[in-house]
Amino acid sequence: MSLQPPPIAFFIPENAPFTAEQRAWLSGFMAALVSPDATGATALSAGEAGAMLGETKPAVPLATNDEAPWHDPAMPLDERMNLAAEKPLAPKLMAAMAQQDCGQCGYNCADYANAIFLRKEERLNLCAPGGKDTARMVKKLAEALSAEAPVAPALDAAPAAPAVIDAGNLGRSREQPTTAKLLGRRLLNGPGSQKETWHIDLDLAESGIDHEVGDSFGIFAKNDLGLVDQIIAMVGAAHTTPVRDRTLRDVLHEDVSLGIAPDSLYELFSYVSGGKVREKARALARGEDPDRDAAQIDVLGAFQKFPSVRPHPEALIDALEPLQPRLYSISSSHKASPGRVSLTVDAVRYIVGKRKRLGLASIYLAERAQQGDPIKVYVQKAHNFGLPSDPATPIVMVGPGTGVAPFRAFLQERHATGAPGQNWLFFGHQRSACDFFYRDELHDLRQKGVLTRLSLAWSRDGRDKFYVQDRMREVGAELWQWLARGAHFYVCGDAKRMAKDVEAALVEIVAMHGARSTDQAIAFVASLKKAGRYQADVY
Repeated sequence: MSLQPPPIAFFIPENAPFTAEQRAWLSGFMAALVSPDATGATALSAGEAGAMLGETKPAVPLATNDEAPWHDPAMPLDERMNLAAEKPLAPKLMAAMAQQDCGQCGYNCADYANAIFLRKEERLNLCAPGGKDTARMVKKLAEALSAEAPVAPALDAAPAAPAVIDAGNLGRSREQPTTAKLLGRRLLNGPGSQKETWHIDLDLAESGIDHEVGDSFGIFAKNDLGLVDQIIAMVGAAHTTPVRDRTLRDVLHEDVSLGIAPDSLYELFSYVSGGKVREKARALARGEDPDRDAAQIDVLGAFQKFPSVRPHPEALIDALEPLQPRLYSISSSHKASPGRVSLTVDAVRYIVGKRKRLGLASIYLAERAQQGDPIKVYVQKAHNFGLPSDPATPIVMVGPGTGVAPFRAFLQERHATGAPGQNWLFFGHQRSACDFFYRDELHDLRQKGVLTRLSLAWSRDGRDKFYVQDRMREVGAELWQWLARGAHFYVCGDAKRMAKDVEAALVEIVAMHGARSTDQAIAFVASLKKAGRYQADVY
């Protein structure tokens, strides 16, 4: 779908002392000033542009976190869309996003919505955490966007020049990745654990990139060749069939997603089949779920569901979505370990029906990539997640499971720089004997005085489950004292449950030990967020 910039002739107030020709020229000029360039930068905000012409409000109703009651990653999509029902199109687009501000799309949620609204981004399926539901909603809203009035000639700029690879920026965006080499990996769980979590080390020495604590690392993994070969067998094609000037096997291995089957694949199936097969494929393409299994069907599963379908290889590739990178919180400090980066990765393995399913990037890093292998990577700069500018500021970090990753980096950074601020870590997992990640490192940091306090919670060691938010409540008086002294509060991990429960526990602590009503405590936590003293990295 080709998207053009929206009409914004209403930048110029009706009572402005300009002729019609001057009004048209100024409209185009102001549009150029407020439109993001290829890097996402803008010369002027819409509000600044309006102020130049005597307006008091931005002319273009863009999405913003300041007026987004739906900006909650634990809120279901239908509730978010209901909250945005009476809002303009850009905020509606934002409400459709997963609200994690994870950066995997190359934006935060509001900026991605605005880029689509301003016709600066044509890709509508970049919100990986939102999955198929978000992709459908964004497509629906984009169709409404396309139906808007045509663009004034002054805004019809010449076609954009092809993207130029800037060697100096390689590895600093998903659009221009670089390569790193796998140094090694080690299992973090001990015998008896029900989890499989790996510490991954990558060599950045030849990549020329660095990173800040709080940043994430993008991994362009490759599909499992065993899965690729099964799909080729279902298509009935040869591995060497030419597609996009390469072999079918190579394209399936490196370029397209073989995860949850997209609607476009079912549309293709409906074109090359007939009868009841066509009817069912069309229903799935419309978002219906006749067999109540659509949410779990991947590309191979779609072929197994429609075993008689044999699409042409080129049509198949066109129907599949591009392979998206996966983001992981960086668990090391560049100042402590220059030239390398560490990740803390849960290996994803599960069963659907009788088939074993594997996480794409997690199993690639944990198993398939070999030492010395080059891996396509990039650094995703953090969106409002990082250490305080004042190294003397105390920090409280809540990171159960792999959520400990950025806080390992925080502690390494503060140790390397000699930051005097106190550091308190809440860590939790299932069992202390086999799931205590980085036990020796954390104890060493305790002995050195870098880690001021370490509070632990084990959900399977006792008769009753016990989580980090329960530990927070136990030490609520001390936690409140840290906040009263100006501590910054951080949480990293599961967006749907853990992060929401941690915030609820913090509200209770503020109410109980800060002598506030519940409403006042909620407002206090909200003020921490607005001031940048409460930051979350959730997924």
